[in-house]
Amino acid sequence: MPPALHPHDLLDHALTEAAPLARELLNVVQDELDAQPQHYPLREGWRKARSHFAADFEGKLIELLQAGRRGEDPLHRAPLQFGGLDSLSLVDEHQALQDVAIAHVARTAEELSRAELHQIGNFFAALRGIARARERDNPLRPALFAHALHHALAASPLGAQAQYELMRVAAQPLARALHRLYTQACAMLHAADIGDMVASHANARSDPLAHQRLAEARGIGARPTAHGTLDGLSRRVDAVNSRPQGLAASRDPQAPAPFVRTTGPDMLSRLYDQILADPRLLPPLKALLARLQIAVVRLARSDSALLRRQDHPTWALLNRVAAHGMGFERADDPRLVAFLRLMEAEAQLLVDAPTPTAALFQQVLARVDAHIDQQARQSGERNAVALAALEREQQRAEWRQLLREQVDHQMLDAPLGPRMHRFLQTSWVEVIVAAMVRHGRDSAEAQAAMEVVDAIIDSLTTPRDLADREALRMRLPVLIGRLTAGCDSIQLPQARREPALTELMAQHARLLRGLPALDPAERRAPPRPPGASQAAPASADEIVRRLMEERDSQLPSHWLSADVDRGELPTVPVQLYSDNDSPDARAALQRWIDGVQIGHWFHLFIQGDWHTAQLAWIGEGRQFMLFVGREADERLPLTRRALEALLANGLITALEDDSLVQRAVDTLMSNLDGG
Repeated sequence: MPPALHPHDLLDHALTEAAPLARELLNVVQDELDAQPQHYPLREGWRKARSHFAADFEGKLIELLQAGRRGEDPLHRAPLQFGGLDSLSLVDEHQALQDVAIAHVARTAEELSRAELHQIGNFFAALRGIARARERDNPLRPALFAHALHHALAASPLGAQAQYELMRVAAQPLARALHRLYTQACAMLHAADIGDMVASHANARSDPLAHQRLAEARGIGARPTAHGTLDGLSRRVDAVNSRPQGLAASRDPQAPAPFVRTTGPDMLSRLYDQILADPRLLPPLKALLARLQIAVVRLARSDSALLRRQDHPTWALLNRVAAHGMGFERADDPRLVAFLRLMEAEAQLLVDAPTPTAALFQQVLARVDAHIDQQARQSGERNAVALAALEREQQRAEWRQLLREQVDHQMLDAPLGPRMHRFLQTSWVEVIVAAMVRHGRDSAEAQAAMEVVDAIIDSLTTPRDLADREALRMRLPVLIGRLTAGCDSIQLPQARREPALTELMAQHARLLRGLPALDPAERRAPPRPPGASQAAPASADEIVRRLMEERDSQLPSHWLSADVDRGELPTVPVQLYSDNDSPDARAALQRWIDGVQIGHWFHLFIQGDWHTAQLAWIGEGRQFMLFVGREADERLPLTRRALEALLANGLITALEDDSLVQRAVDTLMSNLDGG
């Protein structure tokens, strides 16, 4: 009689293997670094991590496995919630690099042990009484070991890039070790005489597209590079219908012949049946699309382009409705309920129309887009102000440098004393930057702070007569008040503001007495490098060059970015994104970033886990974006460079990229080919 297998036996076996696995990984990674010349630069970083690596890896792995033994999700994370500015945390390129490395390690192990993981996953699904095995229900999944590996490297003083590269080096050795562990686990299942059961558990009820969806979301998928089109499908149907009857009769009677003698209406019916059979659609979404079929069939009678053009407004509407609906996990989600309520009214309008037209479907699509956009913006509204402030905070250093250059140009040849010159270069630049961070780059507050620089320089112009001196006397209290308010806004100590203000007031006193702001005896040429000869008088070309370099008091053109062209973007192969040195890759990344729109849904791999999230906010220059997850409180704020890193590694994909109608066309084309 086969020995009974306790639910904890597989986990207990993995716990006993944690220490040997850590030591094996320590040695094998060292061997990989020594054997491959391209890895030589990593050896110094590995030396720093090596002393504590085995203990850190083993400790973290045991912690994760014990959580699984208690029935908890070892990688469970609370939703990312943000209140004020201090609690916000953007996912930047360093975090994205970590996620890319974790995903790569887990993916490498999954590909090597796919059959074993299928059986182990089914075993734990059967224990939980779950009809379909889910990856997160497997407490031995490769992601746990990938997280333990990252933890062991992150505990050492290594940069994000070094951690990333070392994890890629360790991916194959860890995958081989895990394959041995998973093989042993499967042997335990077979010894308990349950191997056949778990190998086939839930096969009949599993989602046939689940693996394909996961592969596509990870960028490794097997979708064909060339999709079928409606026009191509129609032509193929016409070709099949034109064959002699004998060819049709000679087919295997058991083989499907769905398109023999198929008419246009019949083709539309079959296409729509395939749309409604899509396993990703929630029941209320299927019911809505079924109602729309009435209007679609009526439109097909008068619009021959419907079955020829895949960009027809009718198919665009179905794709948009399906992609938005598939972003929700539960049919009772309030956001989905509100969307379906809107769509019920729009569907009724289409059904009741005496003669449905493409223009009418286009109008409905526009209203649907507007609703999705508004709904997404409302989801991120409570975080938008704080995120915008955080986004601006990230640009503080860049703004500071550019503003210093701008102020230097403004002060060129201005009769400023040395203390005020230094004050404007440093303290007042901080005042301007602080206003930009608090209120916005182009805010009235930031503009007013920048105008103070011109006001100070103008106030040092020698008055021509008594009237000019009196006008200057009237302006000075306002100018000093603006300077004082600006210093107060950054809490500048008196010791750092008084010397410059005192010097400025002394200059103003000279001007009011009819003297120049700067005593000619106090003017000094800028210091020359040691050994430099006396400068020759400036030539005419030099004077012209200097005049061309002088600028008015305004933000540099860097701040005045033009509107992004949001026209239709061409489709770019995902493989192109990964070639960062290629101009085509950079252009493709730029087009993808520019093409994303508020309201669209995405699958993305963040902080070691897959999320389905909707884009709810886009920052200035598309440098920062906020995604809202399926749970109302889940927030995923990402920098542009983080998005680029995810995209280049196949860790983010838009739900609309794999459209409802395209999937139906591909399936029917496959059936037509006998597949």
